[in-house]
Amino acid sequence: MLQIAGDGIGIAYEWILDHFFLINIVFSLLIIFFQRRNPTTVWAWLLLLYFIPILGFVLYLILGQNFHKNRMFKMKEIEGEIKYAVRRQEESIYRKKLRLRDPELERFKGLILYNLNEVESVLTDNNDIRIYTDGKEKFQALLAEMEHARNYIHVQYYIIRNDELWQEIEKVLIRKARQGVEVRVLFDSMGCRGMHNSDWVRLEKAGIEVAEFFPAVLGKLQLRVNYRNHRKIVVIDGRIGFVGGFNIGREYLGKDKKFGYWRDTHICIEGSAVTSLAVRFVLDWNYAAKENLFLEDRLFEIPNYVRNGHDPVQIISSGPDSSSQEIRNNYLRLIHMAKKSIYIQTPYFIPDDNIRDALMIAAKSGIDVRIMIPCKPDHPFVYWATYSYLGEMIEAGARCYTYDHGFLHAKCMCVDGLVTCMGTANMDIRSFSLNFEVNAVIYSARTTEKLVEAFENDITKSTLVTRKKYEQRNYIVRIKEQFCRLLSPVL
Repeated sequence: MLQIAGDGIGIAYEWILDHFFLINIVFSLLIIFFQRRNPTTVWAWLLLLYFIPILGFVLYLILGQNFHKNRMFKMKEIEGEIKYAVRRQEESIYRKKLRLRDPELERFKGLILYNLNEVESVLTDNNDIRIYTDGKEKFQALLAEMEHARNYIHVQYYIIRNDELWQEIEKVLIRKARQGVEVRVLFDSMGCRGMHNSDWVRLEKAGIEVAEFFPAVLGKLQLRVNYRNHRKIVVIDGRIGFVGGFNIGREYLGKDKKFGYWRDTHICIEGSAVTSLAVRFVLDWNYAAKENLFLEDRLFEIPNYVRNGHDPVQIISSGPDSSSQEIRNNYLRLIHMAKKSIYIQTPYFIPDDNIRDALMIAAKSGIDVRIMIPCKPDHPFVYWATYSYLGEMIEAGARCYTYDHGFLHAKCMCVDGLVTCMGTANMDIRSFSLNFEVNAVIYSARTTEKLVEAFENDITKSTLVTRKKYEQRNYIVRIKEQFCRLLSPVL
């Protein structure tokens, strides 16, 4: 019997070898004709198939499946109210009734209108924004706000690690749940793969609701590497909202020797923009938990605000279920609208052709374009692709920096010292089209100037990559760059 089985395997192996070329052609045709994709992405996958046959197709099945572009997230229960607010604000813009406190911001009304039309994001102008660039300060503020919760705490993170930071947060969440506060924790299955099922069961036993986004199959097996929920949102009582780059883990406190100090950007919002974050969380929760929190009116009651803020904000989100790449389009529109300066901080700089060309044109037109990336990789393939694109920016006249004081994870773009687009989305193709992301567009010179000051402070801890320095890189680095850049559409 064993002999027969062995002969069968041998025959199958010989058949695969004999038809190797034909099998690869079939796989290639599947990619070309049965998936509507960007041609650049198609060529990248065909390159993998050519150089790594069979295995390349296995990688395609894991990484490259095209997500069906349908609206996963339904909000019919409040859709009428949102559309009414959107139409009313659109009418104000068209009739030139919408007035921004800063006259210099009037030229950005086209972007406001785009976000109203495309993502139904209403502009709110009563927001107080606090900026956090240090993990210890951010999590101290988060814990303090959670302690003041009276009605609910909604927590959503891409990565949660079961270390001392999470244990401190968990204690607060359990204590608040026992006080009668509704607590919900939404996590991404891939980002939280280091957690154990017992960790979530412990929360549920304490009265905390838990939901998993795109769960693994057969235990820890992840068949969907793409299309992860990369959002980091915390909403407390509809009054306070946190959004930005920090996940939950000791490295975000600067306690990981590999990365050292962790430089990120996160904001705390108090004002009406928190309602938009609350809706975003509920949309994700409803999909993952298979329930409908929009029926719970108390989650959307307008609270009294302690601070009287004046920052206009739109909350925008995008993902593979969207018909267009809304966050990417905001980046692109802001680049085109820049007159003086564009400051970008991102751990991964892999722009698509339009973003790349727009930045190069801006730099060649005399606009002060500055780009800052980390000095060390956390994902080597992505880092060397990033470095190759940085070379093009330097050639065009942009000033590019590598942050040397640890690891830079901030995702932030400031334009003309007036408008900021920041949040969870990197300046890369993955964030543009493959992950679920959320950003805040802040139309405020006050807040933008603070972020520009933080950028300029980071320059003192960074190395300027001059044209001469870039050209002196060794051949190994050049080979890494070229190879990784070829794969950049699928990274």
